[in-house]
Amino acid sequence: MALRRRAAVLGKPIAHSLSPVIHTAGYVAAGLTGWSYTRIECAAAELPDLVAGLGPEWAGLSVTMPGKEAALAVAGAASPVAAAVGAANTLVRRPDGTWYADNTDVAGMVDVLTDAGVSDGAAVTVLGAGGTARAALAAAAQLACSSVTVVARRPAAVDELRPVADTLGVTLTPAEWAAAPRHLRTADLVVSTVPKGVADPLAGAVAWRSGTVLFDALYDPWPTPLATAADGAGCRIVSGLDLLLAQAVGQFEQFTGVAAPRAAMAAALAAARAQ
Repeated sequence: MALRRRAAVLGKPIAHSLSPVIHTAGYVAAGLTGWSYTRIECAAAELPDLVAGLGPEWAGLSVTMPGKEAALAVAGAASPVAAAVGAANTLVRRPDGTWYADNTDVAGMVDVLTDAGVSDGAAVTVLGAGGTARAALAAAAQLACSSVTVVARRPAAVDELRPVADTLGVTLTPAEWAAAPRHLRTADLVVSTVPKGVADPLAGAVAWRSGTVLFDALYDPWPTPLATAADGAGCRIVSGLDLLLAQAVGQFEQFTGVAAPRAAMAAALAAARAQ
């Protein structure tokens, strides 16, 4: 009997995750019988023991907040981009039983932002300084953006990003949260990585320029007040759903070793959100 193959998304909270919808649709479309993908509630401190206890049927894990740094720590090896940003959203089981860490958020961001028209020389403002902000720095580096301003509520969090920026060759400029409206107005690209509700007060405080691209990493709820305001001003909007699909495609291919049926995965995601 063929070995059953399993994958899952880890995080806390995790009940809202649409990753099982995307990956399961991919398995069906690709004819991968015997594959399953589930959600597992898992805090960062719980991740090492959970991963250590998984059997050989486990092919891969998607890791969301707050476990991305812990995921990198449990891996036997890591991709250059995961090592550079100090966080992994992907763990792939290797034939020897060890885990390989990657960060498909970065490639996913590059894909969706390129599609949105972000080009060389863009001035970037990042809201927040957590794990997703690390991926945003790497994406900015790959897109050859001209400058990156990080607006955060805690200066210490920006300081923690500095080694990442230095590794990536990105010049990071810190800014206080009170100055966020000004920095959002002057940016070519705004990347919001803050938790639900944090950026809501900025929605009515920014005089948006119509040429700005806003990528809001949230997708529940959607649209966010920030995205609604920017969209009303004629900005190009990229959502967390766009990134969710793009990064899942990379994970699917690493877990299964086959080309991802992106159209089927996108259709399943759209149907789930419509419900």
